[in-house]
Amino acid sequence: MLGLLGKKLGMTQIFGENGEPVSVTVVEAGPCTIVRRKSKATDGYDAICVGFEPVIKEKRVNKPMTGVFKKAGTKSFRYMKEFKPAKSEGLDVGKEIDVTLFKKGDIIDVIGVTKGKGFQGVIKRWHMKGGPSGHGSKFHRTAGSVGMRTWPGRVLAGTHMSGQLGNTSRTVKNLKVFDIDKERNLMFVDGSIPGAKNGLVVINNKSL
Repeated sequence: MLGLLGKKLGMTQIFGENGEPVSVTVVEAGPCTIVRRKSKATDGYDAICVGFEPVIKEKRVNKPMTGVFKKAGTKSFRYMKEFKPAKSEGLDVGKEIDVTLFKKGDIIDVIGVTKGKGFQGVIKRWHMKGGPSGHGSKFHRTAGSVGMRTWPGRVLAGTHMSGQLGNTSRTVKNLKVFDIDKERNLMFVDGSIPGAKNGLVVINNKSL
């Protein structure tokens, strides 16, 4: 499966072929540069590593990655991702791949990091009902009882409680590419994808 790294720019509404309004997510897809190729002979499997968004300060790149970029003869990149394409012909080190990797109507999978909400209670995090609001109730938005009986005598692992909400990687599958803007490297995805504005996303083309 071959894909690109990109940035989520936000959502908007455009009109379809029949004049109906369609909510789409605008993604800046690439351009990405191939910085390394892996093979079965040396690494045990075939894959390519692509870089996205050149770094502003070279001193922020550690020495191992500096060696990788120097060997490839490319700029240093802020983000790296490995893909395992079905066919690796023509995917040489130094080649730039952009949004032309996709076309209108393609089915894609998008990986993004959801918006972080911080530490939240069980009502917001797990949609629990909570207790009565009035009439002398002292149980409003708390989790309630989480204990068991004498046996097992402990709180079972995985019990829904308060904690960190959001800021986790999520994959949305089988989204449709609504349109492509080759000049500006923009992709319009039918529907929503996880993440905040300018958040990093991984776009996988399921047909490659």
